[in-house]
Amino acid sequence: QVHLVESGGGLVQAGGSRRLSCAASGGTFSRYAMGWFRQPPGKEREFVAAISWRGSSTYYADSVKGRFSVSRDNTRNTLYLQMSSLKPEDTAVYYCAAARIGTGVSDIGSRYAYWGQGTQVTVSS
Repeated sequence: QVHLVESGGGLVQAGGSRRLSCAASGGTFSRYAMGWFRQPPGKEREFVAAISWRGSSTYYADSVKGRFSVSRDNTRNTLYLQMSSLKPEDTAVYYCAAARIGTGVSDIGSRYAYWGQGTQVTVSS
């Protein structure tokens, strides 16, 4: 069982930056590919970014490519999402997730076994 806790959310102005963190416990963090998803108000959850267990492979949604960067520190059991050039449409609850063992980088939510509780990011115009 992996327990995930996101942090770093808050209110930011358009054009600004924010870094989200996701602290993992209860499992071997380095075994899992990890992902970030978000749920904008009134919309369904959507994929944001994913990273392989070693951090050598990353994958981004087109909407954030070039603006967001996913990384991980396996020595600290922590996943990060660096967000830059934020837009009002990036406003959402952001979730980190750990993929099922044996699953690589993926944008499919059902391939993730463990989820955090989410952290709200609000981008003001």
